[in-house]
Amino acid sequence: MGHEAPMLEVFGIWFNLSNVMMLIVAAVIVFLIAFISTRNLKLKPTGMQNFMEWVMDFVKGLIKSNMDWKDGGRFHVLGITLIMFIFVSNMLGLPFSIIVYGELWWKSPTADPTVTMTLAAMVIILSHYYGIKLKGLGEYGAGYLKPMPFLFPLKIIEEFANTLTLGLRLYGNIYAGEILLSLLAGLGGAGVVGFATAIIPMMAWQGFSIFIGAIQAFIFVMLTMVYLSHKVADDH
Repeated sequence: MGHEAPMLEVFGIWFNLSNVMMLIVAAVIVFLIAFISTRNLKLKPTGMQNFMEWVMDFVKGLIKSNMDWKDGGRFHVLGITLIMFIFVSNMLGLPFSIIVYGELWWKSPTADPTVTMTLAAMVIILSHYYGIKLKGLGEYGAGYLKPMPFLFPLKIIEEFANTLTLGLRLYGNIYAGEILLSLLAGLGGAGVVGFATAIIPMMAWQGFSIFIGAIQAFIFVMLTMVYLSHKVADDH
């Protein structure tokens, strides 16, 4: 994981080509899963349709546990997209990594803080947008002065803290997992003894990383719904 990232400068702006490629790959995989799951809908779901309906029901349950469905129903598609996209992104770097001329091309995009912080910032911005849209600017702004006006600075700090914790939690878990896998892979390449020593821990860690990747996708979407509920629900 200490390899350089492939970078490209366009009009003075630097782009990480690995992140761009892996985000496109993750988006294509999610699109294909959704397309295959919904192309032949049946009253009695089977196969991929059954999986997609399970995901839909799961996300619906997350929303209803945080806010009334009347308010939260509009976020259903957002939640489904986020949980599938983040889970797929978390999984991409587990089987292998691709390094070309010392540059790391294939990895989990969520192992980069730029990606996870962008996702977190998107969620926080959306929460403000829908709070203003549904409550009106006056009522929404007044919420920052409740219950006591002198807490306003703390609420502003809380917004930045929410963004940081949402993004860095996801990044830290996925990046740490890939670091350990790279160390085990390096040990496995150190001869027969190294391979025999590393193969079982690597398989065990990959299995555990799948669990961690799923949990982190769940946590990200759960916290997204919590933040949205705080902005749009009347009882917060």
